[in-house]
Amino acid sequence: MMFETTGARPWRHRWRLLLALLAAVAALAGLSPDARAEYGDVVINNYSDASGMRPVVFPHWFHRIRYRCKVCHADLGFKFKAGGNEINMVKVIDGQFCGACHNGDVAWSIENCNMCHSGKPNTPTQVHESTINSLVIPGGAQKEKRP
Repeated sequence: MMFETTGARPWRHRWRLLLALLAAVAALAGLSPDARAEYGDVVINNYSDASGMRPVVFPHWFHRIRYRCKVCHADLGFKFKAGGNEINMVKVIDGQFCGACHNGDVAWSIENCNMCHSGKPNTPTQVHESTINSLVIPGGAQKEKRP
């Protein structure tokens, strides 16, 4: 039989395995396109560089269109500051932070690292192209005084 109907959804396990295999083949073949952060995306690089992974690009507005702020910032405990949480893969796998939804039931699971870890290496934790970033003087240089 092509599809089994008994047990705890064996087709789901096979589907995940197939997707993970396809993602691995695409990554090895260089077919994985670089993600482009858009305005308002949050780049999270608290531990990624040190772990040899690319930083996470979190599509904030993609999630905001679908959920109210309280879902993530109250119910799941995300702070209102880029990098304000101590997120790591152990916590995500344990169902905390992103893992509360990205568990394979509510949203796709974590089998393909490049789905999240798509930022350029050494990119600091920040809100991408935030107006606050343009207000900060680079490198702590003193602002020139006008005569």
